[in-house]
Amino acid sequence: MRILVVEDDAQTAAYLLRGLSESGHVVDVAGDGNSGLDMALEGIHDVLIVDRRLPGLDGIGLIKALRARQVRVPILMLSAQASTEQKVEGLQAGCDDYLAKPYAFAEVLARLEALLRGRDQVAGPARQLVVGELQLDCATRTAVRRGKVIALQHREALLLEKLMRHSGQIVTRDMLLDSAWDYDFDPNNNVIDKHIHRLRRKLDDGFDYSLIRTIPGAGYSFQTTPEQG
Repeated sequence: MRILVVEDDAQTAAYLLRGLSESGHVVDVAGDGNSGLDMALEGIHDVLIVDRRLPGLDGIGLIKALRARQVRVPILMLSAQASTEQKVEGLQAGCDDYLAKPYAFAEVLARLEALLRGRDQVAGPARQLVVGELQLDCATRTAVRRGKVIALQHREALLLEKLMRHSGQIVTRDMLLDSAWDYDFDPNNNVIDKHIHRLRRKLDDGFDYSLIRTIPGAGYSFQTTPEQG
């Protein structure tokens, strides 16, 4: 999943970034509330971690601004302010969970996973994509094509999910970068092309046509039949 951490304390942000990245997630970090709001409004994150005390726009204000704009991404609020009244205020503002500092990283990860499970139960089949003859389980990173089970790496699954959700449309390289890499990534050495090449080898091995079509000068497109395009 792609996670946005809004935290002004550099040491805490680095701690979360390291732990979440090592757990296989794509992580972006914003150091203040206004930057966090701008990044969250891009709509590319699966879950947000928001500190309550932030410079500029504080965590409560950030969450209220997102909910006022109908942004429903799950939000975990972290705060040293842990009285019952303060927790209630955070939950009423629109956060989905509230964790008091200090905390263990294992609990942060468990709460994030619980938030996503809740979202998936509401969303139902949204995490199980079926386009043409390919089925993708976004949670287990497993694809099935005509009964053949295909195990995918983390970024391969993210790229494939993006392509399948936009089946028949052109998906640019910038769109693919946004889906699987963080803001600080330097997109050099044809990284998207290399990942798509490996993804094609996995998906197309033993089959008579490729599911991912290259659109010269534009990007890629997921196709469901050999006749498409």
